[in-house]
Amino acid sequence: MGLVSSDDGWRMPDWLSERVGPLLPPRPAHPLGCHNPRVSDRDAMDAILLVLRTGMQWNALNATGICSSSSAHRRFQEWEQAGVFQEIWRQGLLDYDETIGIDWAWLSCDGATGKAPLGGQATGPTLLCEAAGIPIGVAHDGANRHDSKLLAPTLDSVPIDRPEPSAEHPQRLCLDGGYAYPWVDELALGRGFTPDIRRRSDELELKRSRPGWRARRWVVEACHSWLNRNRALLIRWSKKPENHLALLQLACGLIAFKKAHAARLAHALPG
Repeated sequence: MGLVSSDDGWRMPDWLSERVGPLLPPRPAHPLGCHNPRVSDRDAMDAILLVLRTGMQWNALNATGICSSSSAHRRFQEWEQAGVFQEIWRQGLLDYDETIGIDWAWLSCDGATGKAPLGGQATGPTLLCEAAGIPIGVAHDGANRHDSKLLAPTLDSVPIDRPEPSAEHPQRLCLDGGYAYPWVDELALGRGFTPDIRRRSDELELKRSRPGWRARRWVVEACHSWLNRNRALLIRWSKKPENHLALLQLACGLIAFKKAHAARLAHALPG
């Protein structure tokens, strides 16, 4: 038996396994038509989730008793190349939209910086969140790039169909002072968003002059905090950009699925 023998909150629950299982591709055919016994998809996903949550190295999985590090990493690579993690994120957003409803009226976008001991430059994701803080867009690059430079790929990364904005139902895009450039306004307007850019000094003045006023863009800071509970994202150990993006997409999908599931449970409770 390995070191990990109980569920302390990181394993995939049964209800989520039922949603994610159909998204996983079948085993690739062996060129000689033979196969060794294959680690179950559930165990492989649990191993990937453990790496995501703890930030442990893949080789450390050998001591956990879940599955070997080579099996887990091989499955992770297979699923990344098949687009599984982006599909998990997409399905999570669809589930959230059906259960609660994505609020497109007020969107927020901002970046964060983290360390990357093995990945070269320090790095951080830029997130696009809906009004409740659910991540609907994500992009990442080296920390030496200004947040505003990642705005276009972040807005273009939304994996679900976006409703058409209108005069009656505009889609406002909340940004901080780091995005206060004319070309940012043009970029946002060109994609149908209504930019709402406020410097921190402006927000502080509004707080003083309007009791109870809150900046709407702070939901994106909360989402960054949710993602940073996964130490593989707080400190980037992935050398390949596509692997780091896959972990980001998986974490974003888990947030959406869990928020939707919590809402269903709350609705089912008496009273």
